[in-house]
Amino acid sequence: MTKTLNIALAQLNPTVGDIDGNLGLLRDARTQAKEMAADLMVAGELVVSGYPPEDLLLKPSFIDAIESKILDFVRETSDGGPAVLLGAPWRDDGKLYNAALLIDGGAIVATRFKRELPNYGVFDEMRVFEAGPMADPIDFRGMRLGVMVCEDLWEPAVAERLAAEGGEVLVVLNGSPFDVDKKDNRFDLARARAQETGLPLVYVNLVGGQDELVFDGDSFVTTREGELAVRSPSWLTDIALSQWNRTDSGWVPADSQPTEHPGGVEAIYRAACLGLRDYVNKNHFPGVLIGMSGGIDSALSAAIAVDALGPDRVHCVMMPSPYTSDDSLEDAAQAAGMMGAKLDTIGIAPAMAAFDEMLKEAFTQHPADTTEENIQARSRGMLLMALSNKFGHMVLSTGNKSEMSVGYATLYGDMCGGFSVLKDIYKTTVFAMSRWRNAEKPEDGLGPDGPVMPERIITKPPSAELKPDQKDEDSLPPYEALDDILHGIIENDLSLADIVGRGHDAETVERVWMLVDRGEYKRRQAPPGVKISSRAFGRDRRYPITNGFKA
Repeated sequence: MTKTLNIALAQLNPTVGDIDGNLGLLRDARTQAKEMAADLMVAGELVVSGYPPEDLLLKPSFIDAIESKILDFVRETSDGGPAVLLGAPWRDDGKLYNAALLIDGGAIVATRFKRELPNYGVFDEMRVFEAGPMADPIDFRGMRLGVMVCEDLWEPAVAERLAAEGGEVLVVLNGSPFDVDKKDNRFDLARARAQETGLPLVYVNLVGGQDELVFDGDSFVTTREGELAVRSPSWLTDIALSQWNRTDSGWVPADSQPTEHPGGVEAIYRAACLGLRDYVNKNHFPGVLIGMSGGIDSALSAAIAVDALGPDRVHCVMMPSPYTSDDSLEDAAQAAGMMGAKLDTIGIAPAMAAFDEMLKEAFTQHPADTTEENIQARSRGMLLMALSNKFGHMVLSTGNKSEMSVGYATLYGDMCGGFSVLKDIYKTTVFAMSRWRNAEKPEDGLGPDGPVMPERIITKPPSAELKPDQKDEDSLPPYEALDDILHGIIENDLSLADIVGRGHDAETVERVWMLVDRGEYKRRQAPPGVKISSRAFGRDRRYPITNGFKA
């Protein structure tokens, strides 16, 4: 009877729809796993199609291509290298499943289908997949594998069945997107399943960005007691080898050197970098274009872009108006210089004057108001889009979640762009991330060592600078209070009374709620952005634009 086995955890970064590219990643990983003397390589959920493939799964030609190219890959595994357990869409008896395929010796030796299909938040798998039946373990070279797919881990029934039927090691293929609360949840669930079944567990996740989702990797192995034995890095592709020994009490994983894992503000920063890097690279943009205002949001957006893409792919543009302060001009120039990014200055005063002249007759006897402020923002948006059209760089929008929540943004102005890296990041976190980046640098960051923005950008009161002496807090509550109120409304779905009960002024809470409600039409037209929280705008939070309910 086999006494030892080596299992490689292949933490890969697939691209949705790139079947050839994704199978190329699997081939390269298998070669590396073979060099590591692995017996089995485990990859993530739907790694062949990329995750989530969404309505690509409704195209029969897409499924045909996946099945044909997987069969080509299967034939290649007759070379004596490691077996491969991978995730892919797979048809069986006319139905489409989210499947795990065990490929060994030139054949598909077993298939298992995901039973628990998530249908909440960003997930709608019930729309495209059939739920699989309860399945038995798979015999593999003397080890009985209890194979599960992602959400199967979250409910105890599947693991209990696999253990009851003689499973010896639980193996979970995952496409688990990052949010700030999820890491602990994953470990808690894995520990619970291990302790409930008395079985060790192998957890392999995807890594990389896909539209608004970002996958953080962080694959791992636990003992039957739920203690970590092996852990892959977060945010990076990786092949980790897990060595297993059969003992009188079952299979036991050998401990490996623990990997340092970022948390808190650093994890958010790394998620933003990876999400932006993959969005730009997978969509083949040469770089990004950023309206650099001298404020903290554009400075942080630029810093993330520089760390994600490198300074040579980040083009900043300062677009001053007559209301732009000398401090802002200096701060924008200094920040771009500290980051090593290109900075151009193009004033919008001529555009403002042109619009004033064009609208003079229509606006007769109507005093200036936010209309003229929005014209400034839209002039900047038009300028950025013209540069984008001419040179091909994607415009990176710089608005944060606090602003987007209350509609403190201008449609077709500062909301212009192909991606918004701060879209799901509250203003208070923007300040924390900026302080962190001035003191630290991400492990895989391509930007400079040391600070990336002058301290004054972080300490000065935020302002849109669309009129004299303007400050954000002229129109909004202090950000510490605003963000707490917004978190209650958005992430926690609390009633107004509940939020007031947390110590907030009732009139302020009602006003913020009204602003959130009225801003839905703007958010529907906003660019995509990295999901960071447990409830981002978009697929996570789907509220009607026309809405008569008052909490």
